[in-house]
Amino acid sequence: MKNHRVPQEVNAGSMADIAFLLLIFFLVTTSIENDAGLNRLMPPENNDVIADIKERNLFDISINETDQIMANGEVIELSSLRKNIMAFIDNGGLLVQSEEYCDYCKGERLTDLSEHPTKAIVTIKALRNTSYPVYVSVQNEVVGAYNMLRNRESKRLFNTSFEAINTAYYKEEITEEQRGQLKKRLEIIRALYPQKIIELATINN
Repeated sequence: MKNHRVPQEVNAGSMADIAFLLLIFFLVTTSIENDAGLNRLMPPENNDVIADIKERNLFDISINETDQIMANGEVIELSSLRKNIMAFIDNGGLLVQSEEYCDYCKGERLTDLSEHPTKAIVTIKALRNTSYPVYVSVQNEVVGAYNMLRNRESKRLFNTSFEAINTAYYKEEITEEQRGQLKKRLEIIRALYPQKIIELATINN
């Protein structure tokens, strides 16, 4: 009489345990990077948000379907955009006797540019078929203008750039006391030149 072998069964329980352990291993060892994101104001649903702001305190940037850049209604080259934004933000157009006079501004104090850096607002709007690289380049120039002004004031007040302070703030090896001091310095510079950028809803052609 032939012996009928009973096929051996695979213990599925141990396989599940191994899979679970592997899952735990990858969850523990995998590092997930957090994107810092861009510091922006969300596009307003309508223009009522900026309706009450003085025209001189608005720097309007628009990009048309041919990637032509316009600043306050005039065509401008990308290479000149940062310089013009800095002149607008740093204008300090209020009179000396005004309570809000900017004593740290180094602009020309023109009557058609911003009254004070804390009042200056830059708006960016583009047609839907504007190329993405041009749109990003415009954003970079705007942020670059703010960074240059912040670096200048940081060097004047603290003998180091704003970017250097910001980099040092996120280093793990510094003490909490040092981090607190760096945070205060960052807040001081940001208060002098607050980054006010509004990206308006994309325009249809």
